Amino acid sequence: PFIMLISLLVGPSSNKEFLVEISGTTVTITCPLTEGSIVWELTGKKAASNERKYVIENHDSSPANVSCSSGDKKYEMYLNARVCTNCEELDTLAVTGIIAADLLITFGVLILVYYFSKDRKGRASTSPGSRPRGQKMQRPPPVPNPDYEPIRKGQREVYAGLESRGF
Repeated sequence: PFIMLISLLVGPSSNKEFLVEISGTTVTITCPLTEGSIVWELTGKKAASNERKYVIENHDSSPANVSCSSGDKKYEMYLNARVCTNCEELDTLAVTGIIAADLLITFGVLILVYYFSKDRKGRASTSPGSRPRGQKMQRPPPVPNPDYEPIRKGQREVYAGLESRGF
């Protein structure tokens, strides 16, 4: 598994930093304090470790407040590390390459579809139900339905019997 190093700033007034290493589900935190016996506190619980490094096995990705102190010096940080068992870390170059290759393949397919569909437009259909196209003959307009013909000047007597009824 890849080890991801994260340095988190302790506070605005301090120039000391925690060092956080993540490998799989194991999180290792290194305290900026170097001298004295170091007492670790993880979300209100005192830890038994007196070493400079504190190891959290099988971390469940839940946020935690971590502090280390020695004497009157105390450093605190908020740990919000996402961990997983089968993670793979990709660098920026790999992600850029994947995106570029995807775009090139997509544009290649788009161009192929365009050229193949462009050639088909000019061809006549060869399906069995189609009749051969000869010269286009002018077709007369469809005969209008006599029930829906518009009233002409000379035909008003046909509709004279249809008077409006009062409802």
